[in-house]
Amino acid sequence: MTASVIGAAAAAALTLTWIALGFWAFLLVALAMLVGAVAGRIIDGRLDVRALAEVFRGRRSSS
Repeated sequence: MTASVIGAAAAAALTLTWIALGFWAFLLVALAMLVGAVAGRIIDGRLDVRALAEVFRGRRSSS
């Protein structure tokens, strides 16, 4: 699947959630999608959690 297809599917899911269940359910679903995406990147090894923590602590810059 391409990024465009995944983005369109996510947008459709969020839109249908908003229409059917309301704004707060939309926010809950969006948050769950974000957590799932971050977890997937960590599992795939495309997100270095230690480096990200160091950036937030101010020990290392992103540049």
